[in-house]
Amino acid sequence: MENTKRQGHMAFTKISHIAIAVSDIAAAGRSFEKLTGTKVEREEDVPEQKVRVVMLPIGESRLELVGPLDASSTVAKFISKCGEGIHHVCFEVLDINSELKRLKDEGFQLIDETPRRGADGNLIAFIHPRTTGGVLVELSQKK
Repeated sequence: MENTKRQGHMAFTKISHIAIAVSDIAAAGRSFEKLTGTKVEREEDVPEQKVRVVMLPIGESRLELVGPLDASSTVAKFISKCGEGIHHVCFEVLDINSELKRLKDEGFQLIDETPRRGADGNLIAFIHPRTTGGVLVELSQKK
């Protein structure tokens, strides 16, 4: 597909996950298991981001439930300001560094100019919603 090719390589390869910010991650996990008919695939604390994540497989993608580990996390602040709900959309990329450079050159505002470690040990970076139609976008490169 022409719209997925950038500078001779595949840019975004798939939607990795859609993240939903929740206050009670255990209750949300049970609820989404019932809703989707799937089981929690994995749970993990991500201390660098002060969150706990729960992943449920949905086809080739995942649903990520993300809950704050403490009140200073960005997810806790998001829930306080906006309430529970969709937090971000994550796209898997083959080369996160080249994508960050390309996006910056295209005028997107980067929250993370360099990748950091996220869930599963993947490299991640966020793009500011101000330049993506109000949607927080995460890029993820498998470890």
